[in-house]
Amino acid sequence: MRTAVHFGAGNIGRGFVAQFLHESGYEVVFADVSEELIGALQAQPSYRVIEVGEGAQERVVDGYRAINSKTHESDVIAEIANADIVTTAVGARILQFVAPVIAKGLAARTRPEPLVVIACENAIGGTDILAAEVRKHGAASNAIFANCAIDRIVPEQSGGLDVTIESFFEWVVDRSPFPDGTPEIYGVTWVDDLGPFIERKLFTVNTAHAAAAYHGMDRGWVSIREALATPELQAEVRAVLAETKELLVAKYGFDPEEQQAYIEKTLKRISNPHLPDTCERVGRSPLRKLSRHERFIGPAAELAERGLEVWNLLNAVGAALRFDVEEDAESVELQSLLSSGAPADALAETITGLQPSHPLFPHVVEVIELRLAQ
Repeated sequence: MRTAVHFGAGNIGRGFVAQFLHESGYEVVFADVSEELIGALQAQPSYRVIEVGEGAQERVVDGYRAINSKTHESDVIAEIANADIVTTAVGARILQFVAPVIAKGLAARTRPEPLVVIACENAIGGTDILAAEVRKHGAASNAIFANCAIDRIVPEQSGGLDVTIESFFEWVVDRSPFPDGTPEIYGVTWVDDLGPFIERKLFTVNTAHAAAAYHGMDRGWVSIREALATPELQAEVRAVLAETKELLVAKYGFDPEEQQAYIEKTLKRISNPHLPDTCERVGRSPLRKLSRHERFIGPAAELAERGLEVWNLLNAVGAALRFDVEEDAESVELQSLLSSGAPADALAETITGLQPSHPLFPHVVEVIELRLAQ
């Protein structure tokens, strides 16, 4: 049996990546630093993936193993040395901590076949980030690193190993690093150019979700579904997506009708009553979501460079600047920056990463000045 070592036993790891690897005939070996998660996986021989939405099914994942990568690193290294594939779902910022273990596993390999490495993170070029970190710790010529884009909504869970997840999914992987053919992985779409798929998802699904969350919090709504049921708020989100649609059609040549259909599908997905999600949860980590190449500033910057309108994206940025949740570290940091007394132009550069010479920069400064005046 082929073996897949998967870093990250959270909901996306168990309910999406590991389930698909299991469907593909791999023995999945979970690696995680959470003693609670690893202990539960070691004690329980299977768990369910419960889909909701159109065509929903219930699937069982079994036959896996689980290793605590913090206390039993040598065991994880040994698994990587003999594995066929390594995947991650740990968050882009954690990749630097996973990389040394992967590097040690690569150094221990005697198999002639290269190890396939795919970072399944909600970040552009996630596998490139991981590859660069791995190479800091040793040679990686015996690995094939492939970027991917993943899209599947997982709401907050009630606990336990079972995962409730939407039936819709998209896992798109770059084919170009595989000169001798791609591995067999259930559900993967292999493409020659990953860029359009990454940005279509980021600038539609992630932008819509975040815009609904921040506008929803502004109006006192608790859930995304309730917020989007409000005609005024849905109109604001649609206006944001009209701007990102204009960019995607101009940049990649997407058919306008197909992109509009993708927008309608997205709004239906994030309004799914079977996937209740809160504006507060979706809005967490506002500093990351306001950064230079993320879901608001990324498309707005490119639209501004083309001389196109960005008012609705900037309106969503204004709502994000008002996101104030004590339990979220980035929210606390953002509000601390805004109350620091720093001038708006300095804050604009710090928060968004835009340079003062960029055509979007003065508009962001205006948005921040409005926030400071409130």
